Parts: sequence; structure tokens; C-alpha cells
Amino acid sequence: MSRSVLVTGGNRGIGLAIARELAAAGDAVAVTYRSGEPPEGLFGVKCDVTSAEDVDAAFGKVEAEQGPVEVIVANAGITKDTLLAIMSEESFTSVLDTNLTGAFRVAKRGVKAMMRKRSGRIVLVSSVVGLMGSPGQANYAASKAGMVGFARSLARELGSRGITVNVVSPGFVDTDMTQVLTEDQKKGVLSAIPMGRMAHPDEVAKAVRFVASEDAGYITGAVIPVDGGLGMGH
Repeated sequence: MSRSVLVTGGNRGIGLAIARELAAAGDAVAVTYRSGEPPEGLFGVKCDVTSAEDVDAAFGKVEAEQGPVEVIVANAGITKDTLLAIMSEESFTSVLDTNLTGAFRVAKRGVKAMMRKRSGRIVLVSSVVGLMGSPGQANYAASKAGMVGFARSLARELGSRGITVNVVSPGFVDTDMTQVLTEDQKKGVLSAIPMGRMAHPDEVAKAVRFVASEDAGYITGAVIPVDGGLGMGH
């Protein structure tokens, strides 16, 4: 049965792969984007997740187009990498505001309709960096680690209402974000991954599709790694 789905940051990379995967499964999928144009074949709404007003307006447009949102995928995120000694406070707080507080704004806006229906799926897209750490990414790692505590708290709050909350944690994925790495950097990354390669965005999307499905109805508060074994033990 087709559900109303919202994927934040769904106009490129992992977010677009997730949106297309859920659409292929028969869901009505809307995506948020900050700039450019919405992807072809998907309902797009401009939205900056650092603004509660933007988030509220985006949900209003999606609800008018395809009904109350039944599946939320909080994927929107940014990086501002630099070493702690020279990291500005703005670089730290802006990454947390987008990645973690943005997920809070989206979940808060969407959860009341799910509670009324007594069903729903919330999926947060984190990162292997959130549990392993990474030099130069204290801000990004903190935001992604925070998603785990946030999701598990929501899982405990909302489980009795039939709402599951899970985290999908990608490792290095072949997207625009990783294509800027030098060949030496890529070799260093690949040498640390047991499977010896980066993930394809579709592999992350399929994990999201599973935890958002009826088949995963008894899975909540979980962190699903899609990292080729990079984060084992964390």
C-alpha cells in the first residue's frame, strides 16, 4: 500500500537514492532541497531544516499533495571539516543545527500525525564517523553520534504507538562528497574497509527501505551499519 514519505536532502547523493528506492517500492515520495531543482518524478519542496518555519511549511505542502507523512527519512546534512584548534564556534554549531537539530525539527513536526494513526517509521541517516570518530570532523561526528541517542530515546517514547525509530549508518559512499578525495586519500580509506570498496548509494537506500518496511515492524532503536565492516565493534 502506498504511503506518504518525506526524505530530507533528497535531491542528490544518498538522499536521492533513498527517495527513488522508496518510490520504486510504490510509496508517494516527497523530498526537501535547499538549492537547485527538485529531482524529476518526485514531489519537491524547498526547505532549510535549520528553520522550524521552513520545516512546518514543507510538511504542509507535502500533506496537501500526498497526505499525512507516514515515513520520515532525516537525511539532510552538511560538513565543515577542520581541526578543533582552529574550528570556529559557527562551524561547530551550524553542523549540529543542520544534522542533529534539523532531524529533531523534522521528527517533531511529523510525529503527531503518526501518533494519531498509531503507526509510522522514522529513519535517521547517521554515519560510521559518529561512532568511530574522525580527525577534523569533531562537529560532524558529534552530530551523527547524537542521532543515535535521539533515535533510541524516541524509540522508547513512541514504541507503544506503533512507531519505529531507527538509524542507518553508512560508511564511505561513492557520492560527490567522497569524489573530492585524492587518490592517496581514497587508498587510505579503502585499506581500512574490510570489503575493500566504497558503498553505492543504492546499498544505503535498500537498508533504509527495509527498516521503513512492514517486514521491520519489530525493529526499533537499532543502528544498521552499511559500511563494509569499517565500523565493526562500535
